[in-house]
Amino acid sequence: MSSTSAVPANTSDAPVFARLALVGIGLIGSSIARVARQRGLAGHIAIATRTQETLDRARELALGDSYHLSAAQACEDADAVIVSVPVGASGAVARDIAPALKPGAIVSDVGSVKASVIAAMTPELPGHVHFVPAHPVAGTEHSGPDAGFAELFDNRWCILTPPPGTDAQAVERLAAFWRGCGSNIEVMEPEHHDLVLAITSHIPHLVAYSICGTAADMETVTKSEVIKFSAGGFRDFTRLAASDPVMWRDVCLNNREAILEMLSRFAEDISAMQRMIRWNDGEALHDMFTRTRAIRRGIIQAGQETDAVDFGRPHGTAPAAPEAEEPDSVAQE
Repeated sequence: MSSTSAVPANTSDAPVFARLALVGIGLIGSSIARVARQRGLAGHIAIATRTQETLDRARELALGDSYHLSAAQACEDADAVIVSVPVGASGAVARDIAPALKPGAIVSDVGSVKASVIAAMTPELPGHVHFVPAHPVAGTEHSGPDAGFAELFDNRWCILTPPPGTDAQAVERLAAFWRGCGSNIEVMEPEHHDLVLAITSHIPHLVAYSICGTAADMETVTKSEVIKFSAGGFRDFTRLAASDPVMWRDVCLNNREAILEMLSRFAEDISAMQRMIRWNDGEALHDMFTRTRAIRRGIIQAGQETDAVDFGRPHGTAPAAPEAEEPDSVAQE
């Protein structure tokens, strides 16, 4: 089951949720807060975060209507709760907020791993709420409440992975919220989601971390030379490798089977490329590069990237952002 939409704003006079609680206010959480306020998707936005410094910054940015160090307090009387924390912390958060959840509330998350999150959160949540896991496939390498922006989800996909038996009206209500944020909607089984994201997001990040680590370890190339000549492909790897380390540690540990399967396939492809180069097989290399080049063009045609120079990235200096308390979705990508 899938559907797509790119609604720029809430088309109804009434908000989708009278009270929305956001647990975690990093890149994704702060972007949700901004777009929900801008497009009238929530009447009251309650923000919860675990540190006073981050909470104070969220208040300075006017991201919500109420601010709480207690996640449970923020979730009291909430119609919807969106948990935006590293996936390894999902179960603990669910346990914390469970006593405060009112009957009929929708509980969701934004993690890029779904099967393990469902396994961790479901036993902790009361039976009178609707659990609808979600993954907005959007993000940047920046983190913290300053990093968010209302347009983050425009024309990006949000994947919903409701467990069997989930109330259909609750699923559609959450889908309507994400459509209001600008997202296209896809519904998947959790295990299928994790396999797809392993190759489209998790493995590219691991490759980026590996290549940057190799460059850092090379004794024959100084750090200044790596940075000086990073206008090549290395620069694009560093964008992924700048992502939040806590988030990606948890992703690797919580999507282990799918990631190991994709790493195995990737290693086989690398070995095949080694043979092509060793045996001077230019025709095979050309065929592979031609085939893989088409993938980039397909992404542009699907509206998920831009064909602008440097992949459309701005050339200004990005402001430094504080540490995240939630995943950043190069997300979350």
